[in-house]
Amino acid sequence: MGVTAVFGVLAGLASVANTVPYVRDVFRGTTCPHRGSWLIWAVTASVVCASQRADGASWSLIMAGAQAVLTAGVFLLAIPRGQGGLTAGDATMVALAGAGVAGWMVADEPMVATISVIAADLIAAGLMVPKTYRDPGSETLATFALASLGGVLAAGAVGTGDASLLLYPLYFCAINGAIALLIAQRRSHASCSPSGRPWRPPS
Repeated sequence: MGVTAVFGVLAGLASVANTVPYVRDVFRGTTCPHRGSWLIWAVTASVVCASQRADGASWSLIMAGAQAVLTAGVFLLAIPRGQGGLTAGDATMVALAGAGVAGWMVADEPMVATISVIAADLIAAGLMVPKTYRDPGSETLATFALASLGGVLAAGAVGTGDASLLLYPLYFCAINGAIALLIAQRRSHASCSPSGRPWRPPS
């Protein structure tokens, strides 16, 4: 196997590894996924997988394909066990991802789809940030840290300097790393509370 193949396989394994603790914590009741966020992520992951495949990606598709399947699975799990719903804003972002697909099909330009889904993905992340800030214990730190690592590995699997193929894995690394840092910082703040008890949002 070449270097890009190794990076691709490792990126796929990182995708599986980051999902396992999340699913475990959802069943334990310690993690509460935001339904709207995971719906958008499931849609955008599928769009990215299709657009990157059309743009000539090879080994980096392993992570994209794994994310498409796994995020859809988490969304299904979030329906009975999560919180939040599909607001008008969520629907708008899903429509934006769909517009990216339409633009890709008409213009034969996968970069259009990739940029559209990154914009939608950012909104999905924004939907869960207030909840995560108030209650950092409601999300799984390891999931986002491993997802950030997966983005780095997927970028290594691209094997070229093609911006259209590198854009999404680098973004994926950055956004998941930022969420992981937020969770870690808020948990650290909670552990320093005068009461010594885990911080919870006011009722």
